[in-house]
Amino acid sequence: MRYKITIEYDGTNLLGWQRQLDGPSVQQYLEEALIGFAKNNLVELDEPDENEKNDEQMLKLSNKTIIQGAGRTDAGVHALAQAAHFDLKKAMEPFRIREAFNAHLKINNAPVAVLDAEPVSDEFHARYSAKGRGYIYRILNRRAPSALERNRVWWVPVPLDIEKMRQGAAWLIGHHDFSSFRASACQALSPIKTLDKIDITAKGEEIIFEVEARSFLHHQVRNIVGSLKMVGDGHLQPDDIKKILEAKNRSAAGVTAPAEGLYLSKVKY
Repeated sequence: MRYKITIEYDGTNLLGWQRQLDGPSVQQYLEEALIGFAKNNLVELDEPDENEKNDEQMLKLSNKTIIQGAGRTDAGVHALAQAAHFDLKKAMEPFRIREAFNAHLKINNAPVAVLDAEPVSDEFHARYSAKGRGYIYRILNRRAPSALERNRVWWVPVPLDIEKMRQGAAWLIGHHDFSSFRASACQALSPIKTLDKIDITAKGEEIIFEVEARSFLHHQVRNIVGSLKMVGDGHLQPDDIKKILEAKNRSAAGVTAPAEGLYLSKVKY
């Protein structure tokens, strides 16, 4: 039986989605929780080191991934609705799966919550079945820093011109080579992506970016927001975004916006 789960997390003290050797990750917390309540019901994993005797450690140290995510968020990035899937040998009620996950996550003091669980077909894959993804980026645009939203927004104390940022963003909608907005470590085979939506709105003292596409390059959203912020504060003009896009060179674009303002907000299937 294959199940899809929807996950919320605070990425402040996490090394991102993917399991790492040198610190906690979303995947690690979820896999350890799943092992905690269903280790005898998991599909067979790769063989561990022959010297490993403990069953739970065997599962933790296996090279095979137990839970597959829809995307790899970076260290410090949050999620409102990340998606993932896993397989069980025998069926469990979705309600019990959600409750068991959250009980074990609470025990481990994990900044992660499972919002929903549902059965899906064997052909479903959290990453490859996705038809679109959405991100939200939050900028706190005021002179005073935030005591309550620290690590959850990008604090920009200088005034930003939203209309100019919208004019610059318009050049990015559609099918383009986004090399100028791609991290140097990006492993995507092609820099060509289709940006379906980029809305910029004001909500009180916040400026919120909503960005949607089928898939994204590494740091694409953060590099776009960083460049548009420079349009907003006057360091760039709206038409400069067109020039940056056409340059197909990361050094032509603006700064990379910090991770703390970014949220994976949706995965469409």
